[in-house]
Order: sequence, then C-alpha cells, then structure tokens
Amino acid sequence: MFSSLIVARMDPGHADAVADIFTSFDATDMPTRMGTRRRELFRYRGLYFHLQDFETPDGTGAVEAAKSDPRFIGVSNDLKPYIEAYAPDWQSPKDAMAERFYHWKAER
Repeated sequence: MFSSLIVARMDPGHADAVADIFTSFDATDMPTRMGTRRRELFRYRGLYFHLQDFETPDGTGAVEAAKSDPRFIGVSNDLKPYIEAYAPDWQSPKDAMAERFYHWKAER
C-alpha cells in the first residue's frame, strides 16, 4: 500500500463544499480505477491536507492514467475555486505532495 499527502491552502469555510465535491466523485468508479483505497481530508488554520491510500506500492501509475478522464478533469476544475496551491511554482498535485520521512507500523 502507498499513501500520499497533498498540502494546499483552503479557506476553512469551504470545507463543506470540498467534501461535497469528493462525495460525488467517490460515488463513481474513479477511486477504484485510480486504485484509491481510502481518502481523508483535513483542514488546519487555512491549510488543506488530502490523504489517500492506494493499492499499489507507488500509487502513481493508475492516477496518471486517470488524469485524462473527464471526471478527473471535472473534479480538478470543481476544486479550483476552493483549493489554492501552497507553493507558487505548483504545476500539478504531485508538486503539492508532502514527503514522508518516517514510518512506523505495529506488528500484528
């Protein structure tokens, strides 16, 4: 499994609108097509955190393939009024991904 964390800016008052956009998107087959196993959205003092867990070890292949799907393009466009890039040189969600530098998992 692979996890990614996107960091951006969001007015805290837009949380319901963003959640509604993802509720509609996640009701389609797109998450399955992209290999998404779990999605969680967080807000903190004007920041937006988008955590996703993927089935594949790197999580990027299926997402890259889905980027040309009209539903992926649509959800990206629907989010634009609410989500703002954290870094001024942002080009794609990949540019907004936090880099994990530590991981621990409990033994079962």
